[in-house]
Amino acid sequence: MKKTNAIRLLTQKKIEFKLLEYTYLPDNLSLSKIADDNNLQLHQVYKTLVLKGDKTGVVVALVAGDKSLDLKKFAAVSGNKKVTLLAVKELQKYTGYIRGGCSPIGMKKNYEVYISEEAKTISLIYINAGARGLLVGLAPLDLPLAIDVKWASII
Repeated sequence: MKKTNAIRLLTQKKIEFKLLEYTYLPDNLSLSKIADDNNLQLHQVYKTLVLKGDKTGVVVALVAGDKSLDLKKFAAVSGNKKVTLLAVKELQKYTGYIRGGCSPIGMKKNYEVYISEEAKTISLIYINAGARGLLVGLAPLDLPLAIDVKWASII
C-alpha cells in the first residue's frame, strides 16, 4: 500500500478507510470518469478545492463531484468577502500536494476545511488520498476524527 501523509494520518488515528487505486490520466481529470471507471456514484467522490480568502488566506472546500462550490456562500462561511481558487502553481507550496493528488488530510499546514453539509447523508465518500490515482473512502462523519472540519452550506 502506498503511504501518503493522508494515509499515515488515518492509520495513526485508527480511522477505518478503504483505499482505491485508479489509473490517473493527466489529460482527463474528470471526476465523472473516475467515478464511472471505479463503479462509484459521482455524489460519493469529493473534490478538494484550495482557495485563498481576502481575509483568512488559504481555506479548503470539499464538494461532491456532481456539485459546484458557491464562491459567495463559501466566502461568507469562511469569514471572507471574496475567495478565489489557488493557482495550480501555488498548490504544492501551500499544501505539499500536487494537482490531481491533493488531499484535505495531511496538508503542510492545518488550514480551515469546510465540507458540504449533504455529505452527512452519505455512508461513504471518497476523497483524494494524497497522490494521483489514489482515493480513500471513509465515512464522512469520521473525517472530523482526522482533521478539523466545518460542515457548511457551500454549494
